[in-house]
Amino acid sequence: MISTRRSFVTGSIVSSAALVVGACSRPGTANGTPPLASASTGSAESAKDSTEKKHEDKRKGEEVGAVEDLMREHGVLRRSLAVYREAAARLRKRGDVSPDALRKTATLFRAFGEDYHERKLEEAFIFPAVKRAGGAAGALADVLAAQHQRGREITDYILAVTQAPKIGANAEALAGVLDAFARMYESHAAREDTIVFPAWKKTMSDKELDEIGDKFEDIEHEQLGKDGFDDAVKQIGEVEGAFGLSDLALLTAPPPPKTG
Repeated sequence: MISTRRSFVTGSIVSSAALVVGACSRPGTANGTPPLASASTGSAESAKDSTEKKHEDKRKGEEVGAVEDLMREHGVLRRSLAVYREAAARLRKRGDVSPDALRKTATLFRAFGEDYHERKLEEAFIFPAVKRAGGAAGALADVLAAQHQRGREITDYILAVTQAPKIGANAEALAGVLDAFARMYESHAAREDTIVFPAWKKTMSDKELDEIGDKFEDIEHEQLGKDGFDDAVKQIGEVEGAFGLSDLALLTAPPPPKTG
């Protein structure tokens, strides 16, 4: 019995050694690693490297991130405010402006600013996140949301007043509304750019920020079409042309008066 057990053990050891040697001699099994394990590990590492490279390319490349995209959209809205300021000044001086150009500005602000930028992005994602995080940004969220609602009321008013061929008797009241709206939204957007958006960004990892940027892009395409931002820039450019605001050089401030 002892002899038989020794023979069995010896045979097992020899067989095991032969299997190990055979495995090591197969192609693609360096250091004795079976091909299947090597391929699986390589695939996982490759996927991880690919994901990390994607995030790095987004940070270093030309692709617009979520925060930059929000601030670019503010740029379009600020250009609308410049039109409102100019319209208010002309209404007070001349008593009238082109209702059509003013209505186009309000229509753009409604579709691009209120229905997309405010409702779909800020109110759906950003304000809830900063409120949960607390701090200065969280304290601003309710005020900013209330200003969004007031802005929508003002847009309704502008769209209603500009239905007529001429502004007429509504000139002074409309001028005051336009100035008040521009004053509110200039400070509103500035707080978001300098306080709210940076705080929101800190609530996410780089990977999460990339993912939300992709989601924002999908929402933009669903809401505004494939070229939503570019179309908005084109539209505000056409309105600026109607108001004579296309040439930025013409908006350069005059030199201040000499002192003394």
